[in-house]
Amino acid sequence: MRTIPVLFTFDEKLVLAAGVCITSLLENASSDTFYDIFVLHSPTCHFEDTLLPKIADKYPNCRITFRKVVNEFQGAYETRGIPETAYYRLLAPELIQEYDKIIYSDVDVVFREDLGRFYDIDLKDCYFAGVDNGVRLRPDMQQYVSSLGLNPDDGYFYSGNLIINAALQRKDRMGDRFREAAKTDYYDQDMAIINIVCNGRILPLGPSFCLTNNLYNLIVNQRDKMVSYFGEEEIEHALATGIVHYNGAKPWKKASMNMDIWWFYYRKSIFFDEKHCYDFWENETFLLERTSFVKRLKMVARYPRDQKSKTL
Repeated sequence: MRTIPVLFTFDEKLVLAAGVCITSLLENASSDTFYDIFVLHSPTCHFEDTLLPKIADKYPNCRITFRKVVNEFQGAYETRGIPETAYYRLLAPELIQEYDKIIYSDVDVVFREDLGRFYDIDLKDCYFAGVDNGVRLRPDMQQYVSSLGLNPDDGYFYSGNLIINAALQRKDRMGDRFREAAKTDYYDQDMAIINIVCNGRILPLGPSFCLTNNLYNLIVNQRDKMVSYFGEEEIEHALATGIVHYNGAKPWKKASMNMDIWWFYYRKSIFFDEKHCYDFWENETFLLERTSFVKRLKMVARYPRDQKSKTL
């Protein structure tokens, strides 16, 4: 049995999303994988009163530990409704000293494979491993990245799915640098901090580690260019079993890209409620019936061919 530590940071508004995310992680675990799951949260959150601790009762191949974070980023810049907890991933090496390597993930995510192959990646002298957000194909992002003093040709990496080189970050006292950087008003907060502070020390991964709505859009509409960057095999892997990251519209709120994948795992989770499911889909059907056919095609993505049996 191998142990893989996985970190999440969120507040009580995202309990449902976290429950489905963790369910997908455990549903796709290999028979020899044990997930040591950590949740860093503010003192105001009381997750013991939710269904989250009960997930471990259903899945014996995991342990869930909740750790409060006190006064680490008080006064740090917050915008677009993104809470202080978004910064907690930056202190993972200090707050989770049990491990030298940690996988971090946002909770607006669905896992579709075991994380072993990612955890085995040699991070070398890099502080993180992550996925470039496709800045080279996005003129709007190129201007923003340049305004941060970074070179768009070097990539701009998502902070929603990361492999953390905890040992190296502890050695180099990166937490102090992150705390200082958090005082600056960056539009995308922790993402900008990671890219600026760790410039040149982030190991690039393919989109199968973080298949966001934006990357999915680039694969569909600029596939040749994406293949030239990542290779055909990696693109196919991302589409078939990649980690789906809903960094735009949230499927538990409204119709969104690849929402059928999220709802498949919602049905498997202990959070599943028949009435909630019925009410959501009745409302979405009502709205979709009044939406043009072309717009509907843009809203809903087809589940990968080899997994059609898993659609809602």
